[in-house]
Amino acid sequence: MQTDLGTIVVVEDDPNIADLVDLYLRREGYRVLQAGDGEKGLELVSRERPRLVVLDVGLPGAVDGLEVCRRLRGTDGTGGGAATIPVVMLTARDGEVDRVLGLELGADDYITKPFSPRELVARVKAVLRRTDGPRPAGPDILAAGRVAVDTGRREASVDGVVVALAAREFDLLRYLAEHAGLALSRRQLLDGVWGPAWYGDDRTVDVHVRQLRKKLGDALPLATVWGVGYRLG
Repeated sequence: MQTDLGTIVVVEDDPNIADLVDLYLRREGYRVLQAGDGEKGLELVSRERPRLVVLDVGLPGAVDGLEVCRRLRGTDGTGGGAATIPVVMLTARDGEVDRVLGLELGADDYITKPFSPRELVARVKAVLRRTDGPRPAGPDILAAGRVAVDTGRREASVDGVVVALAAREFDLLRYLAEHAGLALSRRQLLDGVWGPAWYGDDRTVDVHVRQLRKKLGDALPLATVWGVGYRLG
């Protein structure tokens, strides 16, 4: 099959798992590049600018998967323009702390080992549909307080200064801006942003809201509606 759907970087130290993921993604038409450690993964992402990164949490050495995600998102100033590249994390750790950490660092989805390769491919496609999907109807620029949400460029800015958001953070901000003034439940936000087939729980919304508030500060008029969810404006 032609590999014309773009590049995916797989950062996984277990060669058997990496080769399995590689095989299934190539069957779907993606070009796949592998890295066996965090440093190599960061180099590949910087050089290739892939459509998506599949990232193992438990990488060897000082640069594990969480550190790779942190650097990609640019929280230490070294993102190198990769802040908006979607990340799907693989983890053998099923604890809530690890899942929340990954989401707070900007991961767009996660899947726990052992996993079905077909499920992983489905998750990858779902994330790409959300991040690459058709632009919404209506104006390209949505106002959210002092935050401008450019749906065409997929950028958010405060007083004209662009703020780097992870792909899912931007999707959540856009959805809130498109429904400004309405109190939206966590379930509505999950269905609207993550899709009705999302396997996670309501805490996922809270984690991403916390990240939006952290990055956009008082410029974003995002209120908690107790017993319901959140309202923008």
